[in-house]
Amino acid sequence: MNPRTKPRAGTSRRHALVIAALAWIGVALPAYAADYPEKPIKLVVPYTPGGATDVIGRVIGQKLSASLGQPVVVENRAGAAGNLGAAYVAKEKPDGYTLLLGALTSHSINSVLLPATAGFTMDKSFVPVAVVGRVPLVVAVGPSFKGKTLADFIAAAKAKQGSMNYGSSGNGSPQHLAAELFKRQAGVDIVHVPYKGSSPALNDLMGGQVDVVFDTLPATQAFIKGGRLRALATATPQRVIPDVPTAGEAGLAGFEVSSMFGLLAPAGTPAPVIGKLSAALKDIMDQEEVKTALTNQGAMPVYTTSDQARSQITAEVARWAKVIKESNIKAD
Repeated sequence: MNPRTKPRAGTSRRHALVIAALAWIGVALPAYAADYPEKPIKLVVPYTPGGATDVIGRVIGQKLSASLGQPVVVENRAGAAGNLGAAYVAKEKPDGYTLLLGALTSHSINSVLLPATAGFTMDKSFVPVAVVGRVPLVVAVGPSFKGKTLADFIAAAKAKQGSMNYGSSGNGSPQHLAAELFKRQAGVDIVHVPYKGSSPALNDLMGGQVDVVFDTLPATQAFIKGGRLRALATATPQRVIPDVPTAGEAGLAGFEVSSMFGLLAPAGTPAPVIGKLSAALKDIMDQEEVKTALTNQGAMPVYTTSDQARSQITAEVARWAKVIKESNIKAD
């Protein structure tokens, strides 16, 4: 530009507006985070009251309320295997005032298995805040099985391919997919018997109508302690029941399955709000009272950042999508 040429008035005005806008963006988001929350937060649990997810949600909600200085109201929106509550939160305003305490493994499976009806997808509908717990799966047999170890069960299943069966809490459930993963890794053919929930499947296991289940520790631990079921292995990298080996210790390396629980917000929720929630959860998950409460529900307390949670959820979606495709699993 010629130094003697004065800039046009319109150009200078546009430059000033751009600079002002950039300055506003630079201070607005941190200010928004500093002010958040200014009213009560709704924490949606997509299952009925009294279950493990509900108990975990209420513990987290109570501690978040104390940390953030605003009431955190837990609301149960059960139905469609957790889809109703998740779809509800996905459509809410992304302002940090409606959150989901979900079973992230179930939601990951549902978003793949039921893409047309779930009402959400994990990668586009939500932004993860944190993973706060994992619930391990147990390979459990009833009193009619005479073997003592997981290797004994695998040997029996191989000797009678297609004759033994397993119960699950329903078609497309994490228990169903875990069993299909087990079949592929162990090289056995056992027949799926779906039930409407864990309780009837476990009752038939104890009664000898099915041979094995791959179910959560909260669902099975009372029966294992009472001697009505026998745990052959846990699908975990480390032992969670002192006298029960992991699947790797029992000879099936790599069979690791646990259900993740965590906090999600609607996609588009401002990053500073996610950061504030995540930081609060980090402090909460360090509290011994919280760790004890989750452990009592059969959950393993953990904490991840938002980015780590996103990576883990992405891996869950890819893992179960592969099992669903290879096993040709269809929704009911």
